Amino acid sequence: MPPAPLLESEAAAPCCPPLTERPFTAEEAERTALMFKALGDPVRLRLLSAVASHEGGEACVCDISDVGVSQPTVSHHLKKLREAGLLSSERRGTWVYYRVEPAVLAAMGQLLTRAAAA
Repeated sequence: MPPAPLLESEAAAPCCPPLTERPFTAEEAERTALMFKALGDPVRLRLLSAVASHEGGEACVCDISDVGVSQPTVSHHLKKLREAGLLSSERRGTWVYYRVEPAVLAAMGQLLTRAAAA
């Protein structure tokens, strides 16, 4: 049986170049701010960490929802992380499984690192 389709139709793309490379375009700044804003909430950061550290790099919502808020609030925060491009999701039966988007996280990490000296 083939895997279920992703709920998010767009593939996540890295946000932008390192800060030291060149000034951001307005679009790059907008996308980057959305990602950092999503990470600025402690519940979202805990959810992202729970998914990233889960075995296999993906987790069922049933395994990560114990973060001290109600289930509707967990769903809201997971939606914000998906909208920011940090997570992707896949429905399997009645459960939704989440994965961290490694290319996006790598790009965010590089964003804050200093460019190599020439």
